[in-house]
Amino acid sequence: MMARMDRFRSALTSWPQTLALAARGLRTWTPRQVVTAGAVALVFGVLLGLATVLIPNSVFTREIPPVWWNYPVWILTAVFSGMLFATYVRGSATASPSGVEGTTELGDDVEARRSSRFGMIGAVLAWFAVGCPVCNKLALLALGYSGAITWFAPVQPILAIVALLLTGIALVVRLRGQIACPLPAVRVEERV
Repeated sequence: MMARMDRFRSALTSWPQTLALAARGLRTWTPRQVVTAGAVALVFGVLLGLATVLIPNSVFTREIPPVWWNYPVWILTAVFSGMLFATYVRGSATASPSGVEGTTELGDDVEARRSSRFGMIGAVLAWFAVGCPVCNKLALLALGYSGAITWFAPVQPILAIVALLLTGIALVVRLRGQIACPLPAVRVEERV
């Protein structure tokens, strides 16, 4: 338990440095990564907007109109998701896998898998957050119509905050990894 608390304290104190490294990572992006981020953000935003009827359409319907905060959450989630996707794109054909000379990609380590999961979970939570509470089949089956309005609708802003935090954390971790990759711990064995 104490080890977890120490890790948590260390993570909190290292966030300013992490954000600075993420900003440096973002400045190293090539036009290819910027275009990819924009295209993915646009496609993801249109798909999420159509499915949740934030973009009015004839395919999907929404029984309860959207609230004011649905639109910023929708747009921020699309932008973060596009940028997160672009961190997986190689900067150029001659650059190293991370797009920065002299660095290595996060690869298959725990942090890379965690950031990928955070991004995916954030996108799914954003869909639940900005969607119509009674049009969501899972909420409707689990809670019924009145339960979805009474119990699920008030939770949607919390889901939105969690979705943005998870996607934002995943993005910052990936951007930081383009500049500074953590080294694996080396186990020192004593020889007797």
